Amino acid sequence: MVIGFAIQVPLLRGEQFFYKHKTGDKYRILSTVNEEVYINRRLSHRAEILNRIAVEVTEIHDGIARHGALFQTAERAQGVGGGRSFQWAREYESEFNRNPQGFITIDSKFFMPVVRNVPVFLDQDLNPGDTWSAEGHEMHDFRDSFGINEPYRIPFIADYTFLGRRQWRNKDYSAFSVSYRIFTEPESVRGTLWPRRIMGASDQIVYWDTELGQAAAYNEVFRMVFELSNGSTVEYRGNAEAEIIESPGMDKEKIAREIEDTIRRMGITDTSVRIVDEGISISLENIQFQPDSAELLPAEKVKLDQIAGVLQKYRERDILVGGHTALAGSAEDRMVLSRERAAAVADYLIEKKARSPDRIVVRGYGAEQPLGDHNTEAGRRKNRRVEITILEN
Repeated sequence: MVIGFAIQVPLLRGEQFFYKHKTGDKYRILSTVNEEVYINRRLSHRAEILNRIAVEVTEIHDGIARHGALFQTAERAQGVGGGRSFQWAREYESEFNRNPQGFITIDSKFFMPVVRNVPVFLDQDLNPGDTWSAEGHEMHDFRDSFGINEPYRIPFIADYTFLGRRQWRNKDYSAFSVSYRIFTEPESVRGTLWPRRIMGASDQIVYWDTELGQAAAYNEVFRMVFELSNGSTVEYRGNAEAEIIESPGMDKEKIAREIEDTIRRMGITDTSVRIVDEGISISLENIQFQPDSAELLPAEKVKLDQIAGVLQKYRERDILVGGHTALAGSAEDRMVLSRERAAAVADYLIEKKARSPDRIVVRGYGAEQPLGDHNTEAGRRKNRRVEITILEN
């Protein structure tokens, strides 16, 4: 529900903001968050978080667009021992409807997106300096932090100001600010802990692509403080930056053939290519490391140099590096080893400039996704692999 709207008398015709949805549109949002976490007012740790969101408009009815989205979060360690690549942390699926003004309807079971009904617009022309306000809310996943199993809703009123033209990465956009403040003493909910008081603030600048009818980018400074039922406080401070990227169509069959031909021509052994739901997967089978470690053998680096060259031909696509093991040792050890080996490959590809760190995510699968029979040596060779997936969106 729109709360209020104040507009100055325009001297010239203003600009109107709204979403331009088209069935089949695909885009991804890449955001990086640098965050400090304080517990009882003392710094606990710093985190660098990558959020990768793949979105597709699946249908439109009466101007309302149905969206399917996959949200992936990944983190990168800071300080000594931290690698270059982001380690996969969690994945969420979501479906929601959004009208041209930006208002979202969504089933309460979905944890994502976190911030909802931001931005939203009125069906009026705007001039620089014009302001408006509307209700929004954040929806948080507190399962790990507080043992609260349902999505946790925090409402707010967002205040908007049209700023006129601003530059983002040397390109002009229509820009507006979004600010909201939170102070609430919510009812208690069932969990290990629960918030007794929540205070917060968010200040954003959104760069709007009028031609595409969607945001091109935004940046944010935020702070959120939770006073908990056990008397402790948890505070998050940080900044975020995001870019929205249109995803061109991907001819999977054509790209798979091109990569197969290149691999065969270059004589790269123990490597196969297959089409998967996410895109095109290059499987480096029986990849060699030092025994029980994630240190690549020199011969494998030669192979990865060649693979880096292949990946550079498809630079507009993000990649996922997944590690897999044979069925040996404990499940926990297999998961750790597969993740560390995938990270070693990802870090080497970053070093060779096949991708920047924010365009590559690492995930370990242990022995959960075998391609061969664990009971045969040939099968185990297939299962000891690292897969590099060129993502469609």
